[in-house]
Amino acid sequence: MNIGFIGLGTMGRHMASNLIAAGHALVVHDARREAAAPHVGAGARWAETPRAVAEATEVVFTSLPGPPEVEAVALGAQGLLAGLAAGTTYFDLSTNAPALVRRIHAAFAARGIHMLDAPVSGGPRGAETRKLALWVGGDPAVFARHKPVLDAIGDQAYYVGPIGAGSIAKLVHNCAGYVIQTALAEVFTLGVKAGVEPLALWKAVRQGAAGRRRTFDGLVDQFLPGTFDPAAFALRLAHKDVSLATALGREHRVPMRLANATLEEMTEALNRGWGERDSRVAMLLQEERAGVEIRVPQAAIREALG
Repeated sequence: MNIGFIGLGTMGRHMASNLIAAGHALVVHDARREAAAPHVGAGARWAETPRAVAEATEVVFTSLPGPPEVEAVALGAQGLLAGLAAGTTYFDLSTNAPALVRRIHAAFAARGIHMLDAPVSGGPRGAETRKLALWVGGDPAVFARHKPVLDAIGDQAYYVGPIGAGSIAKLVHNCAGYVIQTALAEVFTLGVKAGVEPLALWKAVRQGAAGRRRTFDGLVDQFLPGTFDPAAFALRLAHKDVSLATALGREHRVPMRLANATLEEMTEALNRGWGERDSRVAMLLQEERAGVEIRVPQAAIREALG
């Protein structure tokens, strides 16, 4: 298959190389021509513009820094829309704004071109080793038809839902990761300032309940099904634990912004009379504020877990 690839940076260069290794004929473009040297050396063909890439290929991938670059490459005068023929397909692998993804999709659909968002997760190492998740939004039939090509890029190509759903999943994942990162910085500075050696602290906590479980797996027992009774660990006990931690922070003059916000959330939940319910019941407060109700049938969760 003739495939175009635009954006040969930290992630894109590896993904493009894996497509070549899988036997696909590649046409490549980047803002820096020198970035394409390894790919041209491996048999890819250079194109001067995104439009030229589109005119020479059936499927185009972009891996770009952000929304402005994607918009310029997709919709610019020398962009993909100007070169792709009806029936061809465009996958954007970038971390992008769902609103822009939907706008590009509408413009391409008007010309009979398929557009799907397919942001990736796994970092440069995952991109190189193909240990990469691709979260895809768009037409499920187009996804299925191109699944073998996506499998050459990553080992976890997953259809999330309609156009924009892949980008939403990526933003949820990345935002969660950075919030957790901030929380870890907060509690580790607490632990070290309170007197525990950093490596010893890390070795200890990684063997605890949170350390032994994958982050998002913690949602399956209570939050996703909306089942908070009977309690696995009561809210009143969790409130006590966080109260002790924030008190330790005050004792050692460690700022605890996220912990204090968490304690406020737990206190509000206690004031609802939820003290004997599972500690995760406090998550219902955010559902109320957001105006959404999350209830996934247990059978569907079991099927997803395999």
